[in-house]
Amino acid sequence: MQRTPSWYQRFFAWALAHGNADYEAAIRDRKQKLFAGVHGKVLEIGPGTGPNLSYYPPDTHWIGIEPNPYMHSYLRQEAERVGLDIEIRNGTAERIDAEDNSVDTVVSTLVLCSVDDLEGTLKEILRVLKPGGRFFFLEHVAASPETRLRKIQNWISPLWQVLGDGCHPNRETWNVLEKVGFEKLDYEQFQAISVPAIVSPQIIGVATKKS
Repeated sequence: MQRTPSWYQRFFAWALAHGNADYEAAIRDRKQKLFAGVHGKVLEIGPGTGPNLSYYPPDTHWIGIEPNPYMHSYLRQEAERVGLDIEIRNGTAERIDAEDNSVDTVVSTLVLCSVDDLEGTLKEILRVLKPGGRFFFLEHVAASPETRLRKIQNWISPLWQVLGDGCHPNRETWNVLEKVGFEKLDYEQFQAISVPAIVSPQIIGVATKKS
């Protein structure tokens, strides 16, 4: 995997901290409904600057796997603002720094688009979840194959990956979720607002590991 330059990591952290307010406001109701089911020991992969921290109860045992070190200060500031104790670990979604069967909940929002190995990441999530544990996700995905938007996603994807820290706008994430080994998968597709059209097709849902 090519190492992201530190200047870009710093810029990307700043951009996430200052550029997502409209999207977060638009998606708030969906997130509140999704996060209502989160419980126990929580591991969030790619928490970025912490837009999800305000949705967790104050007594949540929260662990974040965040490979960009410039996100960490934003995470700590947001955790202090909302009154949440957090533990930040370095690492990647493909190699989660956690023991087998050790967490009740895994959370991912707008992360699976950027991992190098999507199937490997989902298998790691299954590995660290306790039996019966649940994976809560909100991700932008590929548009339907026959649409003009999908053609645009496919065309712009190489450039988008460079500009968006590895983000693939045309991933059929739901297909991998369906085949990777979760016992139960519930999700819905929707069109997000307050984002560029290329990342407006999104899915939100919960995948459950076999008990």
